[in-house]
Amino acid sequence: MRAVTLPSPGGPEALVLAEVPDAVAGPGEVVVDVVATAVNRADLLQRRGFYDPPKGASPYPGLECSGRISALGEGVAGWAVGDEVCALLSGGGYAEKVAVPVGQLLPVPAGVSLLHAAGLPEVACTVWSNVVDLARLQVGEHLLVHGGTSGIGTMATQLAHRRGAIVHVTVGSPEKATAALQLGATTAVLYKEQDFVEAVREATSGHGADVVLDNMGAAYLPRNVQVLATGGRLVVIGMQGGIKGELDLATLLAKRASVHATSLRARPLPEKAAIVAGVLADVWPAVEEGDVVPVVDRVLPLEQAGEAHQVLEDSTHVGKVLLQVS
Repeated sequence: MRAVTLPSPGGPEALVLAEVPDAVAGPGEVVVDVVATAVNRADLLQRRGFYDPPKGASPYPGLECSGRISALGEGVAGWAVGDEVCALLSGGGYAEKVAVPVGQLLPVPAGVSLLHAAGLPEVACTVWSNVVDLARLQVGEHLLVHGGTSGIGTMATQLAHRRGAIVHVTVGSPEKATAALQLGATTAVLYKEQDFVEAVREATSGHGADVVLDNMGAAYLPRNVQVLATGGRLVVIGMQGGIKGELDLATLLAKRASVHATSLRARPLPEKAAIVAGVLADVWPAVEEGDVVPVVDRVLPLEQAGEAHQVLEDSTHVGKVLLQVS
Protein backbone atom coordinates (compact mmCIF):
# COMPACT_ATOMS: atom_id res chain seq x y z
CA MET A 1 0.00 0.00 0.00
CA ARG A 2 0.97 3.66 -0.29
CA ALA A 3 1.42 5.80 2.80
CA VAL A 4 2.82 9.20 3.69
CA THR A 5 6.02 8.50 5.62
CA LEU A 6 8.37 10.65 7.69
CA PRO A 7 11.97 9.61 7.01
CA SER A 8 13.17 12.57 9.10
CA PRO A 9 11.54 15.52 10.91
CA GLY A 10 11.13 18.81 9.09
CA GLY A 11 8.80 21.09 7.20
CA PRO A 12 5.97 20.05 4.90
CA GLU A 13 8.54 18.74 2.43
CA ALA A 14 9.46 16.04 4.98
CA LEU A 15 6.27 14.15 4.08
CA VAL A 16 7.19 11.41 1.59
CA LEU A 17 4.68 9.19 -0.20
CA ALA A 18 6.09 5.67 -0.37
CA GLU A 19 5.22 2.00 -0.77
CA VAL A 20 5.00 0.28 2.62
CA PRO A 21 3.73 -3.09 3.89
CA ASP A 22 -0.05 -3.48 3.99
CA ALA A 23 -1.86 -2.89 7.27
CA VAL A 24 -3.00 -6.14 8.92
CA ALA A 25 -5.87 -6.59 11.36
CA GLY A 26 -4.87 -7.89 14.77
CA PRO A 27 -7.32 -9.41 17.27
CA GLY A 28 -10.25 -7.05 17.82
CA GLU A 29 -9.31 -4.92 14.81
CA VAL A 30 -10.50 -4.39 11.26
CA VAL A 31 -8.64 -3.14 8.21
CA VAL A 32 -10.20 -0.09 6.59
CA ASP A 33 -9.50 0.76 2.96
CA VAL A 34 -9.13 4.50 3.38
CA VAL A 35 -11.17 6.84 1.20
CA ALA A 36 -10.10 10.02 2.99
CA THR A 37 -8.30 11.31 6.05
CA ALA A 38 -8.08 14.72 7.68
CA VAL A 39 -5.19 16.94 8.71
CA ASN A 40 -4.91 17.86 12.40
CA ARG A 41 -2.38 20.04 14.20
CA ALA A 42 -1.08 16.94 15.96
CA ASP A 43 0.07 15.76 12.52
CA LEU A 44 2.12 18.94 12.14
CA LEU A 45 3.77 18.30 15.50
CA GLN A 46 4.52 14.70 14.56
CA ARG A 47 6.06 15.84 11.26
CA ARG A 48 8.36 18.20 13.16
CA GLY A 49 9.47 15.43 15.53
CA PHE A 50 7.60 16.69 18.62
CA TYR A 51 4.73 14.19 18.92
CA ASP A 52 5.60 10.54 18.46
CA PRO A 53 2.75 8.02 18.04
CA PRO A 54 1.84 5.92 21.08
CA LYS A 55 3.62 2.58 21.41
CA GLY A 56 2.25 0.07 18.92
CA ALA A 57 0.46 2.66 16.78
CA SER A 58 1.08 3.19 13.08
CA PRO A 59 4.12 5.42 12.44
CA TYR A 60 2.30 7.32 9.69
CA PRO A 61 0.36 10.54 10.41
CA GLY A 62 -3.42 10.71 10.44
CA LEU A 63 -5.72 10.62 13.47
CA GLU A 64 -9.00 9.93 11.66
CA CYS A 65 -10.29 8.47 8.41
CA SER A 66 -13.27 7.26 6.46
CA GLY A 67 -13.47 4.22 4.22
CA ARG A 68 -14.70 0.67 3.82
CA ILE A 69 -13.88 -2.39 5.92
CA SER A 70 -11.83 -4.87 3.89
CA ALA A 71 -10.77 -7.41 6.54
CA LEU A 72 -11.82 -8.54 10.01
CA GLY A 73 -9.45 -9.58 12.76
CA GLU A 74 -9.98 -12.40 15.21
CA GLY A 75 -12.93 -11.91 17.54
CA VAL A 76 -14.58 -9.07 15.63
CA ALA A 77 -18.38 -9.07 15.67
CA GLY A 78 -20.98 -6.56 14.60
CA TRP A 79 -19.08 -5.36 11.54
CA ALA A 80 -18.77 -6.82 8.04
CA VAL A 81 -16.49 -6.50 5.05
CA GLY A 82 -17.83 -3.70 2.88
CA ASP A 83 -19.27 -1.60 5.73
CA GLU A 84 -18.73 2.12 5.24
CA VAL A 85 -17.20 3.61 8.39
CA CYS A 86 -15.23 6.47 9.83
CA ALA A 87 -12.75 5.98 12.63
CA LEU A 88 -10.71 7.59 15.39
CA LEU A 89 -7.06 6.58 14.98
CA SER A 90 -3.83 6.71 16.95
CA GLY A 91 -2.05 7.13 13.60
CA GLY A 92 -1.96 5.77 10.08
CA GLY A 93 -4.71 7.74 8.36
CA TYR A 94 -2.39 9.04 5.63
CA ALA A 95 -2.37 5.62 3.95
CA GLU A 96 -4.41 3.41 1.67
CA LYS A 97 -5.15 0.95 4.49
CA VAL A 98 -5.19 1.22 8.27
CA ALA A 99 -5.89 -1.21 11.12
CA VAL A 100 -8.50 0.09 13.56
CA PRO A 101 -9.66 -1.28 16.94
CA VAL A 102 -13.39 -1.97 16.69
CA GLY A 103 -14.11 0.32 19.63
CA GLN A 104 -12.93 3.27 17.54
CA LEU A 105 -15.19 2.62 14.56
CA LEU A 106 -18.26 4.70 13.80
CA PRO A 107 -20.89 4.26 11.09
CA VAL A 108 -21.01 7.08 8.56
CA PRO A 109 -23.88 9.35 9.68
CA ALA A 110 -26.92 9.43 7.43
CA GLY A 111 -26.78 12.41 5.11
CA VAL A 112 -22.97 12.74 5.25
CA SER A 113 -20.81 11.65 2.32
CA LEU A 114 -18.14 9.03 2.89
CA LEU A 115 -15.55 11.62 1.86
CA HIS A 116 -16.66 14.30 4.33
CA ALA A 117 -17.11 11.76 7.14
CA ALA A 118 -13.30 11.65 7.36
CA GLY A 119 -13.36 15.03 9.10
CA LEU A 120 -15.72 14.05 11.91
CA PRO A 121 -14.19 11.50 14.34
CA GLU A 122 -11.29 13.47 15.84
CA VAL A 123 -13.18 16.73 16.34
CA ALA A 124 -16.36 15.04 17.53
CA CYS A 125 -14.47 12.91 20.07
CA THR A 126 -12.36 15.85 21.25
CA VAL A 127 -15.29 18.22 21.69
CA TRP A 128 -17.66 15.69 23.23
CA SER A 129 -15.10 14.34 25.70
CA ASN A 130 -14.02 17.80 26.86
CA VAL A 131 -17.03 20.09 26.57
CA VAL A 132 -19.82 17.62 27.31
CA ASP A 133 -18.36 14.76 29.34
CA LEU A 134 -15.65 16.58 31.33
CA ALA A 135 -16.80 20.22 31.58
CA ARG A 136 -20.51 19.31 31.71
CA LEU A 137 -21.67 22.30 29.67
CA GLN A 138 -25.29 23.07 30.56
CA VAL A 139 -28.21 24.73 28.80
CA GLY A 140 -27.88 28.52 29.05
CA GLU A 141 -24.20 28.48 30.02
CA HIS A 142 -21.58 30.50 28.18
CA LEU A 143 -18.85 28.65 26.26
CA LEU A 144 -15.72 30.42 25.00
CA VAL A 145 -13.92 28.59 22.19
CA HIS A 146 -10.47 29.74 21.08
CA GLY A 147 -9.83 29.14 17.40
CA GLY A 148 -13.51 29.27 16.58
CA THR A 149 -13.14 28.40 12.89
CA SER A 150 -10.72 25.50 13.32
CA GLY A 151 -12.03 21.98 12.90
CA ILE A 152 -12.53 21.69 16.65
CA GLY A 153 -13.91 25.22 16.85
CA THR A 154 -16.57 24.65 14.21
CA MET A 155 -17.66 21.40 15.88
CA ALA A 156 -17.69 22.93 19.38
CA THR A 157 -19.74 25.91 18.21
CA GLN A 158 -22.38 23.81 16.50
CA LEU A 159 -22.66 21.16 19.19
CA ALA A 160 -22.83 23.67 22.06
CA HIS A 161 -25.42 25.75 20.20
CA ARG A 162 -27.46 22.59 19.61
CA ARG A 163 -27.31 21.84 23.36
CA GLY A 164 -28.68 25.28 24.25
CA ALA A 165 -25.46 26.98 25.34
CA ILE A 166 -24.36 30.49 24.30
CA VAL A 167 -21.14 30.39 22.30
CA HIS A 168 -18.38 33.00 22.09
CA VAL A 169 -15.31 32.44 19.91
CA THR A 170 -11.98 34.04 19.12
CA VAL A 171 -11.03 34.33 15.45
CA GLY A 172 -8.28 35.91 13.37
CA SER A 173 -10.18 37.84 10.70
CA PRO A 174 -13.56 39.46 9.91
CA GLU A 175 -14.18 36.71 7.34
CA LYS A 176 -13.69 34.05 10.00
CA ALA A 177 -15.92 36.01 12.37
CA THR A 178 -18.71 35.87 9.79
CA ALA A 179 -18.24 32.13 9.37
CA ALA A 180 -18.35 31.55 13.14
CA LEU A 181 -21.53 33.58 13.56
CA GLN A 182 -23.19 31.62 10.76
CA LEU A 183 -22.40 28.38 12.64
CA GLY A 184 -24.17 29.57 15.78
CA ALA A 185 -21.71 31.71 17.73
CA THR A 186 -23.20 34.76 19.46
CA THR A 187 -19.91 36.66 19.75
CA ALA A 188 -16.82 36.51 17.53
CA VAL A 189 -13.82 38.28 19.05
CA LEU A 190 -11.03 39.42 16.71
CA TYR A 191 -8.15 38.42 18.96
CA LYS A 192 -5.58 40.51 17.06
CA GLU A 193 -7.55 43.67 17.79
CA GLN A 194 -9.66 42.96 20.88
CA ASP A 195 -9.06 41.71 24.41
CA PHE A 196 -11.18 38.58 24.62
CA VAL A 197 -11.59 38.97 28.39
CA GLU A 198 -13.22 42.39 28.03
CA ALA A 199 -15.23 41.34 24.99
CA VAL A 200 -16.68 38.23 26.65
CA ARG A 201 -17.44 40.06 29.90
CA GLU A 202 -19.27 42.72 27.91
CA ALA A 203 -21.18 40.12 25.89
CA THR A 204 -22.22 38.28 29.06
CA SER A 205 -23.06 41.39 31.15
CA GLY A 206 -20.09 40.70 33.40
CA HIS A 207 -20.83 37.00 33.96
CA GLY A 208 -17.87 35.58 32.03
CA ALA A 209 -17.45 32.13 30.49
CA ASP A 210 -18.71 29.06 32.30
CA VAL A 211 -16.53 26.85 30.11
CA VAL A 212 -13.42 27.76 28.11
CA LEU A 213 -12.09 25.37 25.45
CA ASP A 214 -8.49 26.41 24.89
CA ASN A 215 -5.97 25.36 22.25
CA MET A 216 -3.30 27.94 23.17
CA GLY A 217 -2.02 26.83 26.54
CA ALA A 218 0.52 29.02 28.31
CA ALA A 219 -0.01 32.24 26.36
CA TYR A 220 -3.70 32.40 27.28
CA LEU A 221 -3.61 30.85 30.76
CA PRO A 222 -3.78 34.06 32.88
CA ARG A 223 -6.53 35.63 30.76
CA ASN A 224 -8.48 32.38 30.54
CA VAL A 225 -8.63 32.34 34.36
CA GLN A 226 -9.70 35.99 34.33
CA VAL A 227 -12.55 35.35 31.91
CA LEU A 228 -13.97 32.40 33.87
CA ALA A 229 -17.29 32.84 35.63
CA THR A 230 -17.80 31.69 39.20
CA GLY A 231 -17.69 27.91 39.06
CA GLY A 232 -16.12 28.07 35.60
CA ARG A 233 -14.18 25.24 33.97
CA LEU A 234 -11.11 25.82 31.80
CA VAL A 235 -10.21 22.88 29.56
CA VAL A 236 -6.81 23.05 27.85
CA ILE A 237 -6.46 20.80 24.80
CA GLY A 238 -3.49 22.40 23.00
CA MET A 239 -0.23 24.22 23.52
CA GLN A 240 0.09 26.40 20.43
CA GLY A 241 1.01 29.29 22.73
CA GLY A 242 3.59 27.48 24.85
CA ILE A 243 3.82 24.87 27.59
CA LYS A 244 4.52 26.84 30.78
CA GLY A 245 2.38 29.64 32.16
CA GLU A 246 1.59 31.33 35.48
CA LEU A 247 -1.60 30.19 37.19
CA ASP A 248 -3.30 32.69 39.52
CA LEU A 249 -4.49 30.38 42.27
CA ALA A 250 -6.04 33.23 44.28
CA THR A 251 -8.35 34.11 41.42
CA LEU A 252 -9.08 30.46 40.76
CA LEU A 253 -9.98 29.89 44.42
CA ALA A 254 -12.12 33.02 44.62
CA LYS A 255 -14.10 31.85 41.59
CA ARG A 256 -14.28 28.25 42.79
CA ALA A 257 -13.14 27.42 39.26
CA SER A 258 -11.13 24.53 37.85
CA VAL A 259 -8.47 23.89 35.22
CA HIS A 260 -8.27 20.64 33.25
CA ALA A 261 -5.68 19.56 30.69
CA THR A 262 -6.47 16.61 28.45
CA SER A 263 -5.26 14.69 25.43
CA LEU A 264 -6.90 11.98 23.34
CA ARG A 265 -4.33 10.13 21.24
CA ALA A 266 -2.55 8.17 23.97
CA ARG A 267 -5.59 7.19 26.02
CA PRO A 268 -6.11 3.46 26.65
CA LEU A 269 -8.36 1.62 24.22
CA PRO A 270 -11.26 1.26 26.68
CA GLU A 271 -11.30 5.03 27.31
CA LYS A 272 -11.31 5.75 23.60
CA ALA A 273 -14.09 3.23 23.05
CA ALA A 274 -16.17 4.91 25.76
CA ILE A 275 -15.69 8.30 24.11
CA VAL A 276 -16.61 6.92 20.69
CA ALA A 277 -19.74 5.36 22.21
CA GLY A 278 -20.66 8.72 23.71
CA VAL A 279 -20.20 10.43 20.36
CA LEU A 280 -22.36 7.84 18.63
CA ALA A 281 -25.15 8.32 21.18
CA ASP A 282 -24.93 12.10 21.62
CA VAL A 283 -23.35 13.69 18.55
CA TRP A 284 -24.39 11.45 15.64
CA PRO A 285 -28.12 12.24 16.09
CA ALA A 286 -27.29 15.96 15.84
CA VAL A 287 -25.34 15.30 12.65
CA GLU A 288 -28.09 13.17 11.12
CA GLU A 289 -30.69 15.84 11.95
CA GLY A 290 -28.55 18.50 10.26
CA ASP A 291 -27.89 20.60 13.38
CA VAL A 292 -24.18 19.73 13.23
CA VAL A 293 -22.46 19.46 9.85
CA PRO A 294 -18.87 18.67 8.88
CA VAL A 295 -17.27 21.97 7.86
CA VAL A 296 -14.75 21.24 5.11
CA ASP A 297 -12.42 23.97 3.89
CA ARG A 298 -10.90 21.98 1.02
CA VAL A 299 -10.08 18.49 -0.22
CA LEU A 300 -6.62 17.73 -1.58
CA PRO A 301 -5.19 14.45 -2.93
CA LEU A 302 -2.93 12.43 -0.65
CA GLU A 303 -0.01 13.38 -2.90
CA GLN A 304 -0.44 16.98 -1.71
CA ALA A 305 -0.17 16.26 2.01
CA GLY A 306 2.62 18.83 2.30
CA GLU A 307 0.39 21.54 0.83
CA ALA A 308 -2.37 20.56 3.26
CA HIS A 309 0.04 20.96 6.18
CA GLN A 310 1.02 24.40 4.89
CA VAL A 311 -2.65 25.45 4.84
CA LEU A 312 -2.96 24.60 8.54
CA GLU A 313 0.28 26.35 9.38
CA ASP A 314 -0.90 29.48 7.57
CA SER A 315 -4.25 29.32 9.46
CA THR A 316 -6.16 30.44 6.39
CA HIS A 317 -8.73 27.65 6.58
CA VAL A 318 -12.22 27.42 8.02
CA GLY A 319 -13.05 23.91 9.23
CA LYS A 320 -11.26 20.76 8.15
CA VAL A 321 -8.67 20.14 5.45
CA LEU A 322 -9.15 16.64 4.00
CA LEU A 323 -6.84 14.37 2.04
CA GLN A 324 -8.55 12.12 -0.49
CA VAL A 325 -6.80 8.77 -0.62
CA SER A 326 -8.91 6.76 -3.07
